[in-house]
Order: sequence, then C-alpha cells, then structure tokens
Amino acid sequence: MQKVSTAVRITHIPTGISASCQNERSQLQNKRMAMAVLKSRLLVQQELQRDAQISEVRGVFKSAEWGNEIRSYVLQPYKLAKDHRTGVEKGNVDAVLDGDLQDFVLASVRHDAEDRRSSDS
Repeated sequence: MQKVSTAVRITHIPTGISASCQNERSQLQNKRMAMAVLKSRLLVQQELQRDAQISEVRGVFKSAEWGNEIRSYVLQPYKLAKDHRTGVEKGNVDAVLDGDLQDFVLASVRHDAEDRRSSDS
C-alpha cells in the first residue's frame, strides 16, 4: 500500500507564526484549513498589539467614583474652587465656572512635568 503525504505547514515569515493541518485527505483542503488557522492566529496577535497600544495611550483606568474628583467647588458659606491633584485654590469661583482655568492648567502641567522627572530618575 502506497501512502501519500497530505500534511501542510504554513509559516508567516515576518512574525514566525505557523499553522499546520493534516486532518483532511486532500492536500488542497489541508492547505485551506492551515491558511484559515494562520489568519486567525495573525488576527489575534494584531488585536493584542492594538490593545497594548490603546492601553499605553489611555493609561491607568480610574472609575468615576466619590473620592476620585479632580476639582471641587464650594459655593456656600464661602466660595472656593480647589484642584485636589495640585492643591491650587481660587477664591473667585464665578470666574472659574465661567472658564477661567488658566491657574489650574498651569499647575497641572507643572505637576505632570514633576511626575515625569521623578519617574525618570
């Protein structure tokens, strides 16, 4: 009895990912199955890389709960706007609510620059 080898192995050269199939009787069918498996493995790797890039850009996830606020506004009995990250306080709450955020933005930029310097060393 003469046996014909129908197994197929396909390798994606740039990534080194390979897929093989020897389930079918025809080499052509094995090639199609191996190609489908290879495509699915490449898609999984591509999704993992995309998720890694997104998480790198997005940073650490923080849920919006009590205690995670960035800024608080007190309107009674006195007026005060306070940035909890930088400690900047401003007594003119009406101006802040109207969009005068320059003091808070500058303090935030300084704070982020200090964080980067401390994490680099």
